[in-house]
Amino acid sequence: MGQSICLRIRRIKVKPVAVTSWLKNSSPNETVSIVRRVKLKHPITQLMEKADIVYRRKLGSQSRTLRQAVSQYKKRYRRLPPKGFDAWWEFAKSNDFKMVDEFDSLMSDLEPFWLLSPHELRERARQVGELPSIDLVSIVNGEGFEGEDRPPADRAIGFFTMIEPFIELLPDMQFPISIKSEGRVIVPWEQSLQPNATVLSSDGEGLLGGSFTEDWKGEGTVWDAFRRACPPDSPARRLFSSVRGQAHTSQSSFNLLFNKGSTPTIHPSSLGLVGFQRFVDFCKEPSGRILQGHFFSDWRTLPSLFPVFSPAKAPGYSDIVIPSHYYYGATKRYTYGIDPVLFLMKETDNFEVNWGEKKDVIFWRGASTGGGSSPPGFLHQYHRHRLVQKASEHSTGNTTVLFPDPSTSTETSFISVAVPTAEINKEIFDIAFTKAIGCDLYVGGGCEQMMEDHRFANAVQLTDHYKYKYLIDLDGMGYSAHFLAFMGSESAVLKTTVYREFFSDWIQPWLHYIPVSDSYNDLYNIHAYFSGPSPSELKAFSLLGNHTNEFLAAHKREGDQKLRRIARAGRQWKNTITRRVDMQVYVYRLCIEWARLWSDNRDAYVFR
Repeated sequence: MGQSICLRIRRIKVKPVAVTSWLKNSSPNETVSIVRRVKLKHPITQLMEKADIVYRRKLGSQSRTLRQAVSQYKKRYRRLPPKGFDAWWEFAKSNDFKMVDEFDSLMSDLEPFWLLSPHELRERARQVGELPSIDLVSIVNGEGFEGEDRPPADRAIGFFTMIEPFIELLPDMQFPISIKSEGRVIVPWEQSLQPNATVLSSDGEGLLGGSFTEDWKGEGTVWDAFRRACPPDSPARRLFSSVRGQAHTSQSSFNLLFNKGSTPTIHPSSLGLVGFQRFVDFCKEPSGRILQGHFFSDWRTLPSLFPVFSPAKAPGYSDIVIPSHYYYGATKRYTYGIDPVLFLMKETDNFEVNWGEKKDVIFWRGASTGGGSSPPGFLHQYHRHRLVQKASEHSTGNTTVLFPDPSTSTETSFISVAVPTAEINKEIFDIAFTKAIGCDLYVGGGCEQMMEDHRFANAVQLTDHYKYKYLIDLDGMGYSAHFLAFMGSESAVLKTTVYREFFSDWIQPWLHYIPVSDSYNDLYNIHAYFSGPSPSELKAFSLLGNHTNEFLAAHKREGDQKLRRIARAGRQWKNTITRRVDMQVYVYRLCIEWARLWSDNRDAYVFR
């Protein structure tokens, strides 16, 4: 874009450290390149190797017999398995289910309900099932029923379909299924200590009766409810910490890389890559909530420990997670490998593209959703808006990217090159909104201003995504229902999320997908590692001599092979770990655990 690239090389000896992330963006005026002699492999190489070891160890340690499974259960959860555990085990093993021991998240979801008596639990299920946003799925005498007062929503129908193969083996019980994708239950911290104290009001009327409404109607937001779920001494409960904006640093990446002192070392906390996907503790980091739109929703949460089954939940919520009906069903919008005419499932989609023909860019399309607007003024900071802004061809300043040092041809030295951000964005991104939603509340001019500030393009079919090597998956108002479809394609999935789903215990970042920070600063170095230098980066490398081209070509070939390895591992994971029958196994396990909580005699409702 008319900007010159200057290259300065400075050699610095640094101490080896355990690195779990990489460079942040440089300051707007920085165009410095530095060779770092580091006696370790590239951080992404380390992360991929570690991920492979961790997953293989987990997969290889799963119980092989019912006796081993019972022993593992008692070791993890300090109690006997529930009645029906043997039937569940046979169902799981007969369907070649892999992760027989990995249900820690499910058990964590259910643990608070042990503090309620069976009567209290059943009463709360009845109460919450009266809400228009909740469907009550009942099992009576081995048969299932949805609520008779109104037609059930798709999510309840999907759940009922999942339990059909084993419903005759289940006792009578009820499941309140949320019709919404967002989490619903946020229990105030003080009440979480005595959850049974507010089941019924003093006159016996249900807690949700009377004045309860479906939304706050301008009287509050999710954040107002969420911060009350945090401990009293947490920053989120302190007024100043809960309202101040996100702090951003203007330090250059060079200054952030090294500790102060005479002997510089790489500072792990200053680097940009996500080691393994972590979930932000918004109680401790309340300023981060302005980057997550779901905190600005005015859809009322439930202020007590009610049993609500939802497809995903963010940290701090008490919903019970179930598989999404979008994953279990078959739709042209969310399902990979669906025959568009017969609606049959195929392992390889008709529109899949060979790896060598896929475009070497990071691709995303979606609407400008991402949260509510109560109060207004934060829309431009939501996760989708920030990604579109990050990838803009009109960005200013420079971006620093690292590559192996061509002068050494080893894995222990790296060179960083600062290039104009606008140029590199054009080369490695194809990211745009397809529809403006909620834009009338956009700061500075509503829809017209949003259209000016962000790139917009035509909507694309799900199958059009398969033309790209990198597919970045973003949350919307809730979890992203495209994830499993993207994983099924032979494209590498990049993922950032605040939501936990049913498969969270079964997937391994840096093996099955590439975790991305919520700042998106690491996207540049991720692309550089796997795809080599873009044309604007090659301009800088040309100053190093002709030997550079051969070295970088070899680097690109090796990186491309590693990227394809992730893409293939993701597809293999999807086809072997999150099949429809795997979702049935998950829900079956949930049902027998729920049946024990529902039983009047929990102590006797055990498998021995």
